[in-house]
Amino acid sequence: MKKYIGFFAIAITSSLLTVGGVYYVAQSRSKDQIGVTKSPEKSIFQLTHAFPKAAASTYPNKGEPMDFVSAAEKTVNAVVHVDNYSSEPTGSGNPLFDLLYGMSNRSSKPEKVGTGSGVIISGDGYIVTNNHVIAGASQVKVTRNDQKTYTARLIGKDPDTDIALLKVEAKDLPFLSLSNSDDVRVGEWVLAVGNPFNLSSTVTAGIVSAKGRSIDILRRNGAVNPIESFIQTDAAVNFGNSGGALVNRHGDLIGINSAISTHTGVYEGYSFAIPANLVKKVVEDLLRYGSVRRAFLGISPMDLTAGSIQSYNHRYPEAPIRVKPQDGVYIYQLTDGGAAVKSGLQAGDIIKKLDDRKIENKAELMGYIGSKYPGDRVRVTVRRNGKTEIYKVKLTDMGIQTIAGAKLQALDSRTKRRYGLSAGVRVLEVGPGKMAAAGVKAGEAITHINGIPVNTPEDIEKIIDSNPQQIMIKTYDLNRY
Repeated sequence: MKKYIGFFAIAITSSLLTVGGVYYVAQSRSKDQIGVTKSPEKSIFQLTHAFPKAAASTYPNKGEPMDFVSAAEKTVNAVVHVDNYSSEPTGSGNPLFDLLYGMSNRSSKPEKVGTGSGVIISGDGYIVTNNHVIAGASQVKVTRNDQKTYTARLIGKDPDTDIALLKVEAKDLPFLSLSNSDDVRVGEWVLAVGNPFNLSSTVTAGIVSAKGRSIDILRRNGAVNPIESFIQTDAAVNFGNSGGALVNRHGDLIGINSAISTHTGVYEGYSFAIPANLVKKVVEDLLRYGSVRRAFLGISPMDLTAGSIQSYNHRYPEAPIRVKPQDGVYIYQLTDGGAAVKSGLQAGDIIKKLDDRKIENKAELMGYIGSKYPGDRVRVTVRRNGKTEIYKVKLTDMGIQTIAGAKLQALDSRTKRRYGLSAGVRVLEVGPGKMAAAGVKAGEAITHINGIPVNTPEDIEKIIDSNPQQIMIKTYDLNRY
């Protein structure tokens, strides 16, 4: 249902509002639940852009026994136990009983509500873990392998990748450097190191069984723009391993263990780790900017399935070469005004490569773009009508901006068609500011300002900048249908 919000005056001092400080959000005890983030923090140390050179992942000579001792010794002292404490109100579960006997008071002492693992990545106390490990915490403590315990400070967290960065006050700690996870090969040996079921410093072994794997766990748990390109292994991982280290047989950190695929709630043969390249990018952003800067290609991708292949073949019936699964990623629609449109990519193109990297599925594409920054240029090789075309694309940000107190994102073409809209910008969140004062609500789409259709947050910003005195906002409620 369309409505007019009305007129209001805006005194523009800045088009982007920032909020300082560190905060936590409510946590679910579910093994898959993840949270949301905020934490501006100045960069205290810089992660090098050059990856540590990982040792070659060669296999032993014939007859030589496989030995993981050195890798385990290198890793266990850099992996910590992470405890999540909460001061949420306690009670019996019976409101009347709690009222009569005073049991619903807030606990005077934080109680442990969850545990996991973390990896020390610098000698001065920076620790990477999963966002879902520390979500909802009022206090986080970490314990090293030598039983020394520290209270950790949250630097920042990112639910779209399930990464969080902690800091403890310490010096000369043992640590692991993030290695180049692009060098990881299917079939090579790996170790998972963590604290399953509160069993400290546990090491399990397996092989890499797949790369670029998506299991849709982040979107199902509320991530707005999830990036999943997991390293899949058969190293045993269970509750408490989350946030721990995945290393190759030389002890090089190649991933952060994050999830398992299970029907029973415990390990059944498949575990998933966030690649080190993506972790490194997220950590650098949290240190430098306090949040993660997303690069945006501006497409809606699909794996090459029977349906998308049929769509391509119908689009180009004269194409001399037929495509098959793992030949690339199919573009089924483009974001209006996005980087792909501006660079000449078209719906129906099949992305074969990004730069020199072969792309076989959507997860690989998302992982590669997720490791880039807005403004980076990517060479995109596509198949179109049986021919190979190459385009240079300048990546933009994810299209999410905070303007006048509201977090905004451009609507994609599919959503516009669904609601019969010719324009629109989605309202993701509304905080203190002029948008809230005008009655704009999360879940709505802003379609017009001063009678002018808007399709991007930048459109809204330009109109407000050009006429800050009186602004009329027209919205559409996306939650009604």
